[in-house]
Amino acid sequence: MTEQVSAPPAVVVEGVCKEFMLPHERIVTVKGALLKALRGRTGKERFVALRDVSFSVQPGDTLGIIGTNGSGKSTLLSLIARIYPPSRGRIRTRGRVCGLLGLGAGFNPELSGRDNVFLNAALYGLTRPQIRERYQAIADFSELGDFLLAPVRTYSSGMYTRLGFAVAVHLSPEVLLLDEVLSVGDYHFGLKCAARLDQIRAAGTTVVLVSHQMAQLERICQRAIWLHQGQVMMDGPSPQVVEEYLRKCS
Repeated sequence: MTEQVSAPPAVVVEGVCKEFMLPHERIVTVKGALLKALRGRTGKERFVALRDVSFSVQPGDTLGIIGTNGSGKSTLLSLIARIYPPSRGRIRTRGRVCGLLGLGAGFNPELSGRDNVFLNAALYGLTRPQIRERYQAIADFSELGDFLLAPVRTYSSGMYTRLGFAVAVHLSPEVLLLDEVLSVGDYHFGLKCAARLDQIRAAGTTVVLVSHQMAQLERICQRAIWLHQGQVMMDGPSPQVVEEYLRKCS
């Protein structure tokens, strides 16, 4: 009998900590900044956003990250996306990682929606012929029509979400990171996004999703992690984690 070998994880987070140095007091003049420098006062304090966070996610799994504002959810996604490095610990990912981590993030506001599609896809390593091949599918999914020819600075929050999500899911990522994007926009598009996530998950894409919409998260994610003050409070099946989170927060 041949022993079945499991695939290596798509995302591995090992003992990750992230610290930021925040201004302790506001400096409003150049003179004030010079005086502080001469006195040897940095005027900054350490803020620990994540504390010894560890987990892994298998290919094709969907992980939800929940917690109150300031608990470290968005910081964690930014670390996985390699926007900045961890202060301690290690993060490993397999394949192309695409992220939709903020409203309008990665878009040039002066360029049209169409030009931003080509710009974003190129940044993720696609060639121009590959982008042309996928452009119509992206345009159709976004349902933006002629607005794709307008500068994205004229877009509403819902239009930003439509374009960003459409680009991200058509780049064939191995890992897709989503930060509170499915809560923006209309009901119809939310259902469409959820259906698309089911499709790409079935095709093997790993999804890590941050959301305050608990019903949506339970619908999409098999597993959830609850973060509190930068630490993992609970990791398990999403219905159980959501139930315990809501119980503690009530």
